[in-house]
Amino acid sequence: MYIGELANQSGLSIDTLRYYEKIGLLPNTPRDQGGRRVYQPQIREWIGFLQKLRAMDMGVKDMARYAALREIGPSTARERRKMLEKQRQIVAHKIEELSLCKDLLDSKVDLYKEMEINQPASSTPKRMQKHPK
Repeated sequence: MYIGELANQSGLSIDTLRYYEKIGLLPNTPRDQGGRRVYQPQIREWIGFLQKLRAMDMGVKDMARYAALREIGPSTARERRKMLEKQRQIVAHKIEELSLCKDLLDSKVDLYKEMEINQPASSTPKRMQKHPK
């Protein structure tokens, strides 16, 4: 498949795909007689993984390191595992942090619902009441 099709399927722009190839996130891609990149279908799975790493806030530099290790092969399994374990710790911490944020929002929403229920209809402050035209 050509780069435009891959961009459509992956949701990444053509420029992003070219950049990813330039910095080593994507393996060197063979080209056809016209010089156009021809991607194999399995590249979509790799790109999906890269997108998940970005969603986890992994930096491009670390992603490029991971990709380089992947290209070397199975002898780098330990280092890749350690990188992913470190990222997993970061994600777990972020989940805890977001869970606390959600709990705070839930309590505020509940508080305001309770205030609405207990507030008489006529107690809206005058500055917030609409004036008839």
